[in-house]
Amino acid sequence: MNADKVLLVTGGSRGIGAACVRRAAEAGYGRIAINYTRDAAAADDVAAEARALGAQVLVVKGDMARPKDIMRLYEEVDANLGAVTDLVNNAGITGRAGPFSDADPAEMARVIDLNVTGAILVAQQAVRRMSTARGGKGGAIVNISSMAATLGSAGEYVWYAASKGAIDSFTLGLGREVAREGIRVNAIAPGLIATDIHDTSGVVGRLERLAPSVPIGRPGTAEEVAEAVLFLLSEAASYTTGAVLKISGGR
Repeated sequence: MNADKVLLVTGGSRGIGAACVRRAAEAGYGRIAINYTRDAAAADDVAAEARALGAQVLVVKGDMARPKDIMRLYEEVDANLGAVTDLVNNAGITGRAGPFSDADPAEMARVIDLNVTGAILVAQQAVRRMSTARGGKGGAIVNISSMAATLGSAGEYVWYAASKGAIDSFTLGLGREVAREGIRVNAIAPGLIATDIHDTSGVVGRLERLAPSVPIGRPGTAEEVAEAVLFLLSEAASYTTGAVLKISGGR
């Protein structure tokens, strides 16, 4: 079923993105593009795992906060794999955690540039290729939001929470707009997930401190999030669009 699909995963070298690449390869995706920003070795390792499972894999460096890099990414995918049919819109950052009043405006702007503007532009290029109104075959987009949009992340990074709130609204609106063009648009809102994003926020021991607040009693894994992403990409979710699925252990 997935052998003819072309999947693009932004931020696919680590964490949730890497788990999505692996799970997609296991699910039989024939062509997968992995975007990364800095860690070429990590991206190559994920690509090797996907190739071992039979997928044709393209690895493309690019900053999804830069429109020129977004265009170049899609041009390389078009040329080497064909038009994107499935997108995991995953690239994102939190910025350094701390009180809002002390936050660096430049750092907040970087978060918004990548998490909001970049994600919107990445999705726009996908829609242009997928839309049946433009000659495409349809497709599916899964945006990666966060439970921060619901919880607010007070005292940590409210700007990040705001960026993910924007993604929730974008998912709803775009899902309604392109539903009759053969495109489904949904989002996943992960909760406390054991990935290195906590390290980049600068909060030491964040996972351990917050784990007791999760009703299930533990952080989630990137693989558990990937399972939900692959469900929303699949025909099993054929009547689902504009939805935000919370993968948070009840938190």
